[in-house]
Amino acid sequence: MSRIALVDDDRNILTSVSMTLEAEGFEVDTYNDGQSALDAFNRKLPDMAVLDIKMPRLDGMDLLQRLRQKTSMPVIFLTSKDDEIDEVLGLRMGADDYVKKPFSQRLLVERIRALLRRQEAEAGDAAGTPEESKIMVRGHLTMDPLRHAVTWKEQDVTLTVTEFLLLQALAQRPGFVKSRDQLMDVAYDDQVYVDDRTIDSHIKRLRKKMRSVDPEFSAIETLYGIGYRYNEE
Repeated sequence: MSRIALVDDDRNILTSVSMTLEAEGFEVDTYNDGQSALDAFNRKLPDMAVLDIKMPRLDGMDLLQRLRQKTSMPVIFLTSKDDEIDEVLGLRMGADDYVKKPFSQRLLVERIRALLRRQEAEAGDAAGTPEESKIMVRGHLTMDPLRHAVTWKEQDVTLTVTEFLLLQALAQRPGFVKSRDQLMDVAYDDQVYVDDRTIDSHIKRLRKKMRSVDPEFSAIETLYGIGYRYNEE
């Protein structure tokens, strides 16, 4: 049973969403501000966190930044309908997905399940995908799906679940172009809709992380209007 942390200063959302998630078989911990959630996470991490952006004491952005210093667990942001800038910034900071308020609770459940399934598959829990579980070496890049480990020029790079899946999809076939639609299929279930901007934001964050260990990193190429390509270096 997966444990979901729900962090929001709106008590109505905490109550209604936690009831829905518990009815779906999840264990749920609720927090009404970012600091109390961080204190609890320092003692024990959940399997996934769903964070509101605007909260007292410690907002969702600051909480995500602190989490990404020590964990790649999946994080979904809850954003207001007018927070377009916050959505893009959140994805660039390392969130895996976002859901706009007011939101369908069924949609939130599906996105939670999609990310958890991919996390389990990465850890080798999904049977029938032996090729995807093997260590992959592409030039300076090494990816170990079973350990969720990535190195570039023998330096460790910490990626989120979504970032790992996107890099793996691109690097599996160097020189071949992956469209944004193909990358959406890799990172999300068919029933979960995301737009092009979401994939672009993940790729920007991925590049930034790779360049943090190698400022000359240029293996992921953008083909404007088409998609992305991994060029083996």
